[in-house]
Amino acid sequence: MAVCIAVIAKENYPLYIRSTPTENELKFHYMVHTSLDVVDEKISAMGKALVDQRELYLGLLYPTEDYKVYDYVTNSKVKFVMVVDSSNTALRDNEIRSMFRKLHNSYTDVMCNPFYNPGDRIQSRAFDNMVTSMMIQVC
Repeated sequence: MAVCIAVIAKENYPLYIRSTPTENELKFHYMVHTSLDVVDEKISAMGKALVDQRELYLGLLYPTEDYKVYDYVTNSKVKFVMVVDSSNTALRDNEIRSMFRKLHNSYTDVMCNPFYNPGDRIQSRAFDNMVTSMMIQVC
């Protein structure tokens, strides 16, 4: 089950973070921010090939004892980070990829809102409902 979903801006500050067990919220914030180092390493290792790629799903960044951290990067360098409970073995890579596509589409809808200023925290109820449904769906 997905326990944390985050949207990180190009400059590595959080636009949106949502986690289900709120008692471990600080732990998930730490996991999301430490994963950004791995994302930067993967992006720099890909170099020129990254520009030519259409889909920027980076896959599993790193596993811990209890969780697995996945990442997806858009063309505008906005990062989507998903922390998944490692006890959920039924969740496959292509399902996580489709979840990131849904998240990206919903993020695009937020960006198309004329009242949203790019770079501000995401406070869209529709985006929040979509993230909630993704977390429930995976459970």
